[in-house]
Amino acid sequence: QLQIVESGGGLVQSGGSLRLSCATSGFTLEYYTIHWFRQAPGKEREGVSCMRISDGRTKYTESVKGRFTMARINAAHTAALQMNDLVPEDTAVYYCKAEVRGLQAGDYWGQGTQVTVSS
Repeated sequence: QLQIVESGGGLVQSGGSLRLSCATSGFTLEYYTIHWFRQAPGKEREGVSCMRISDGRTKYTESVKGRFTMARINAAHTAALQMNDLVPEDTAVYYCKAEVRGLQAGDYWGQGTQVTVSS
């Protein structure tokens, strides 16, 4: 009954913007952390950002600071990743993961959404 659904990927020109959404459902507790990861062709999956849903605190990897921003659409269910000033190096499949503590503890992954930035 736990579910992660991502949306918002697409093709954008360098310098453009995209907004990804990560919708969660089925969690008994609202004390969890949303992470965004990305994996480019031929490269390791890397962490992009995370947000603690309970209070909205966020962290970002150095390469996206000042360009990417996470926000709560609904503090209990949905987190968005606003991506601005995109560059071709941002091209990757982006994955949302819910890090859950408590009775439903575990890592729950979405299916991934493709982001392609043309030069």
